[in-house]
Amino acid sequence: MRGTVLRRVALATVAVALAAGCTPDAVGPGTGTAGPTKAPAPATSAPGTATPTSGATPDDKPPSPSATSPSASASTGTPAPKPLMGDGDESEQVRELQARLRQLDHFDRAPTGFYGTMTAGAVKKFQKRRDLPVTGSVDEATWQRLLSVSRKPTADELKPSTTNKLDTPDPRCMTGRVLCISKESRTLAWMIDGKVVSSLDVRFGSENTPTREGLFQVEWKAKDWTSTIYHTPMPYAMFFSRGQAVHYSADFAARGYNGASHGCVNVRDRAKLSALFDQVKVGDKVVVHW
Repeated sequence: MRGTVLRRVALATVAVALAAGCTPDAVGPGTGTAGPTKAPAPATSAPGTATPTSGATPDDKPPSPSATSPSASASTGTPAPKPLMGDGDESEQVRELQARLRQLDHFDRAPTGFYGTMTAGAVKKFQKRRDLPVTGSVDEATWQRLLSVSRKPTADELKPSTTNKLDTPDPRCMTGRVLCISKESRTLAWMIDGKVVSSLDVRFGSENTPTREGLFQVEWKAKDWTSTIYHTPMPYAMFFSRGQAVHYSADFAARGYNGASHGCVNVRDRAKLSALFDQVKVGDKVVVHW
């Protein structure tokens, strides 16, 4: 009788366990807590090796401070020098940094005042060249070394109107009065007898309507002109090749290099192009090159 009662109790216990989803395969070993009805995925660790939960170390202890503090020096215990300038900073000092690096050919564009990946890369080049710790950030030692090998930037160096760095002039640009236009650097240099008088950012035609390359001359000029084909304004137009011209583009000023012309050489600095328009004469050379 007693055996029958025990068997009934055991069967009832199994029935309750199955109803709760607490099968032997669905319970964490040694946890005593219910798990999902689906069996867990096979363990990826070697037999006999504990598998830590996410974010925990194998012995279930938090990581040591040295593992989470890369700035700490394990060998000396002294903190790294505090940077004067680093990634994400934006200031006039950063602008001066960029201008000085540009003097040394480490930074190849106009200063922006914002410290990003390109500035960090330029700083690393400088630090490597000067046998300084290559960190990409500017500490006092890096800054003082830079001050010693560069000069105080001029106003035009700090805020030049031309964002792109000028290309090496084509040999055809070295004599006379020339609009020397480089597709490689996307710049126009107004040159007289081999000397750059002024420069501007430019963009060109698309793949379907390319800007022609070669040696031309200014055929005619029009301060206020509207395209007879596309019906768009072309202020300060200087025509040099069968309808293609250097002219101001409001679209270029607004969208930058996200757009393209229909073959003309677009300029986005209206004030500077206005001054150039008054200097250029019909018959002056135009060189468009790579």
